[in-house]
Amino acid sequence: MRRVARLVRLSYAHERGIYGNGVVVAVVDSGIAIHGDFFNIPKKNRLIAAVDMVNGRDEFYDDNGHGTHVAGIIGGGGRIYTGMAPMCGLVSVKVLDYLGNGNLRNVLDGLQWILNNGKKYNIRIVNISVGTPASKMFNEDSKLVQKVEELWNEGYIVLAASGNNGPDESSIGAPGISRKIITVGAVDDDSAIAGGSGVIKNYSGRGPTYSCIKKPDIVAPGSGIYSCNNAAYGRRYTVKSGTSMSTPVVSGAIALLLSVYPDMTNKEVKIRLKETAVNLGLPHNRQGWGVLDVGRLLGDYFNARYYKRT
Repeated sequence: MRRVARLVRLSYAHERGIYGNGVVVAVVDSGIAIHGDFFNIPKKNRLIAAVDMVNGRDEFYDDNGHGTHVAGIIGGGGRIYTGMAPMCGLVSVKVLDYLGNGNLRNVLDGLQWILNNGKKYNIRIVNISVGTPASKMFNEDSKLVQKVEELWNEGYIVLAASGNNGPDESSIGAPGISRKIITVGAVDDDSAIAGGSGVIKNYSGRGPTYSCIKKPDIVAPGSGIYSCNNAAYGRRYTVKSGTSMSTPVVSGAIALLLSVYPDMTNKEVKIRLKETAVNLGLPHNRQGWGVLDVGRLLGDYFNARYYKRT
């Protein structure tokens, strides 16, 4: 996470005492394991609620490790590796099994659970680091896209990974093809990573979608990211790569934003990301609006405080 912090100027927030306090993020993934980095605030458990659409267990656990890694990027509070918003709350919505696989029904049930319970737990952000391969079968009328857009229409800030099937055009899967939600790609996908068929490069899913929607919306670091590990594997931290890692970087940054602007709507957050992203001069189907910059994202807040004092 140190490399991520440098690339997105995370120190701009942490050095000014902004840690995502009071903001709750739902992690739709393989679960969240009990890890010390989620208990970094004395006498306060930041793991707020857990639901399991796979095995029906009523507890925090992660038999794959992917979701714990994602949660650590969003809100890990460790001394070695610190997440984007290390004082935010986390809700685990388990939709993937021990192999990291899932079915559409479980994902839809998980998203519906958020619709039914999100207000109860004060969920503001929904991080979806799961998705389908790019296919014309999953279009804007598909149940998955309609469900994430229902969440968006209810006011939730929904983010989805662009997927790791690049660099061909129209390689973004659902639900990232939704025109409403925020789709996140990896800015550093030129780094070689291990994929299902060996070492792959330029993996971040590219737009436009089959419906000619410009995607992704924004990019963030995603390669070689250190974060929390499922304790069952015997190591506190591990490294993973992919747009699954880029997405929680942006989710965590939004948690920081909401902690200083709690009344911002999802549409206002999306516009803010667009206006403050750093244009890398790459095609839109590669970079979207540009790369996340936390300093620019939060900049007006500090300018306003400064001018008020003087």
